[in-house]
Amino acid sequence: MSNRTRNTAPTSIAALQKSLRTSRRVNVVLAAVVFFLAIVVVAQTSSDAPTPGASAPGPTAPGSDAAPTTSPTSGPAQRTDGDPQALGPVDAPVVISEWADFRCPFCAVFTNETLPTLIQEYVDKGLVRYEFNDAILFGEQSLNAAVAARAAGEQGRFHEYMAAVYAAAPERSHPDLPREKLITFAESAGVPDINKFTADLDRKDLRVAVEISNSRAKRLGATSVPYFVIGDEVVAGAQPIDTFRRILDEQLALAGR
Repeated sequence: MSNRTRNTAPTSIAALQKSLRTSRRVNVVLAAVVFFLAIVVVAQTSSDAPTPGASAPGPTAPGSDAAPTTSPTSGPAQRTDGDPQALGPVDAPVVISEWADFRCPFCAVFTNETLPTLIQEYVDKGLVRYEFNDAILFGEQSLNAAVAARAAGEQGRFHEYMAAVYAAAPERSHPDLPREKLITFAESAGVPDINKFTADLDRKDLRVAVEISNSRAKRLGATSVPYFVIGDEVVAGAQPIDTFRRILDEQLALAGR
């Protein structure tokens, strides 16, 4: 886990939810534009532009606050249409793939302080897609929280649920996340059917999905969280927003944007 000290107070759940609502509206418009352009491209028999490559990081020391590094990749970006854990168009030039644990206070730093700005400056403009992935570093409660977030996602409230959990995160320690608290977060995140959500906490398929994501994190060498792969760059820790801006701008330039 990164040792970076949190410098500012977390943004409110309402602020991040506002960013998410704006992002979703923009994505609908972008999807229509992309569909229209695809028809034009087919009609003109133009060649497809190559999708920018991504890179898989090497091992990262636990607890490090490492600067971004570059290494070869097998492609961590998934670009799955309809993924409730993603924001932004599937064909965005650049993808931010994040691995995080819901009990990690430094993952909360990124979500509370940095992600809303990245949504506004890059995701809402169709330049970047953000994909959340589970890395389970802090035990059974971390796994249960990840299952809960996926259950909320099945009702269209994944990012609102994530915002609620991280807004309540302590400054440094790992929070206790018992079942009753997971349900409370669902209520504050506006999950429509709480009874369904509660039943879904026991679904084995959601647990398996979390474990698969965690296995991918291990293969990538994500031994600390938050952990990011952005294009062909690796970022370890809750780095300052200017670090993310610099890398995103570089990756967009490589993608011709």
